[in-house]
Amino acid sequence: MPIAQSVDSVDLTLLRNLGIAFVVILWLATAFWTFKDARRRIADPWLVALASLLGLVVPFLGPVIYMFFRPPEYLQDVHERDLEIKAMEQRLAELDQRCPVCRARVEPHYLVCPVCTTRLKQACDSCGQPLDALWQVCPHCATPVRLELAPLEDFTRGLPAPPRRREISE
Repeated sequence: MPIAQSVDSVDLTLLRNLGIAFVVILWLATAFWTFKDARRRIADPWLVALASLLGLVVPFLGPVIYMFFRPPEYLQDVHERDLEIKAMEQRLAELDQRCPVCRARVEPHYLVCPVCTTRLKQACDSCGQPLDALWQVCPHCATPVRLELAPLEDFTRGLPAPPRRREISE
């Protein structure tokens, strides 16, 4: 009987030690998961450290508490969404083109504003298509763009007259 008791106690001790090791490994794994998840969701390093300490100091309950209060999305997803919003705003701004003088809506192919007759673009000498100001060659017919200076009244039309200076008499 003493041999059976020693075998049982060795088996129980081994099982107890394996159980404790399993619980400790699981505890450390949940703390590590909390750290990794916090790094992907939180930009502030102090808050990441606080979340990691919460996951480490309060076994098994710390990660659960962290899961209740963590940000709902990853930082990378927030960044990608912001880039998509900026791209959509830029596309909408390109679609909603307006005259710089009277703010009337104009189409991209207009050469002059139909409301105030402000010159918007230069026409190609060869094909007559509208050209953007930075183009060196017409993309429609490959003709080199001739630099044409607009008259001064095109730039000053619609602007208020400059204020007069008063003469200071002594």
